[in-house]
Amino acid sequence: MTEPSSPFGYPAWRAFFVARLCATLAQMMMVIVIGWQVYDLARRTMPVAEAAFLLGMVGLAQFLPIVGLTLLVGQLADRFDRRWIARFAIAAEIGCALALLLLARMEAPPLWPLFAVAATLGAARAFAGPSMTALAPNLVPASVLPTAIAWSSMGFQSGAVLGPLAGGLLYDAAAPLPYLAAALLLVASLVALFLIPPVDQMAAGRASIGEGLRYVRSNPIVLGAISLDLAAVILAGATAMLPIYARDILEVGADGLGLMRAAPAIGAGLVALALTRFPLRTGVGRKMFVAVGIFAVATVVFGLAPNLEVAVAALAVLGAADMVSVYVRASLIQLHTPDAMRGRVSAVSLVFISASNELGEFRAGTFAALLGAVQATVIGGVLALAVTLLWVRLFPALARANRLDIPDDLKAARR
Repeated sequence: MTEPSSPFGYPAWRAFFVARLCATLAQMMMVIVIGWQVYDLARRTMPVAEAAFLLGMVGLAQFLPIVGLTLLVGQLADRFDRRWIARFAIAAEIGCALALLLLARMEAPPLWPLFAVAATLGAARAFAGPSMTALAPNLVPASVLPTAIAWSSMGFQSGAVLGPLAGGLLYDAAAPLPYLAAALLLVASLVALFLIPPVDQMAAGRASIGEGLRYVRSNPIVLGAISLDLAAVILAGATAMLPIYARDILEVGADGLGLMRAAPAIGAGLVALALTRFPLRTGVGRKMFVAVGIFAVATVVFGLAPNLEVAVAALAVLGAADMVSVYVRASLIQLHTPDAMRGRVSAVSLVFISASNELGEFRAGTFAALLGAVQATVIGGVLALAVTLLWVRLFPALARANRLDIPDDLKAARR
């Protein structure tokens, strides 16, 4: 019998897609509302600079548990059933959603419980990320994997589009509603994960965290792709600035914040949809560098945006460019990594990605406190463009990467 050419021809993949989509919707709802709540509560008693610093600290609160746990979870994902690790993580996120639901019923909750929940969410993501990323390639054959990655990215971006919009609208209607919706979506995600049957996972025996780090360090394509994302997003990450732009610069409120937060995902979702139909064939490394450069330039344009329309357009372009980078990076990492090491290599990758997101928010918040939000955003975009040009020189093997294929040595190992 001919194998299906679409990942949706595989029931386990369909369940995985639903789990990822529902979880992303819930996470984006919680993230957007936590950031807005912290900044809004802080601005009631603090000037902009101090409130911006607290906004950056929300990112740091999520980052610290990710750094502390993700590499360990990557080791576990190569030794034990990845499905159960993901199920445990989603269950923990359900607890976070319920805690936020209780806090939202208070007129003026203290800030520290919001930071505590943010840290717990970071810990849950540390368990969910490596296990789900390493699980995905076990659900489809290698020939379908690049298309599966594009669809998975589209599912994530769809959740990232709808989550902030829904979160902002629900929060405007009643503060507890986005957290109630998030809890229900996470329950659906957990159910979907239980529908995935046992998979053919290559156990790594006494897996070592150090092996994953050494593999990444020794593979210039994997190392270059991971570190480029780290450097560019730390410097050019603009998402932490969105509450400041919404409240104090563009003055568009929570609805405008939801629209700006969704704009990058709208651009990314459109590109992801295109990639499912027209995957990149050649010159993938060069196209990744061009995309990161566009990401940096779009950040500068957003930083200087005079109104909501320009800001949304710049953020949509930013998201579209980032999707190309994500697609190439994720495909190269998955295709260039043996299955027995996917948990640990995915963990290393996710630490870098999380570091770029959360440390990027911390960098943006602290720079905004020192320089102002506009200056912090523009300077970050310029520095990210400089780093992109530098990485072309430092990682020529990545720049020369041509196709999204499994290397010959890994093909031989699979036979």
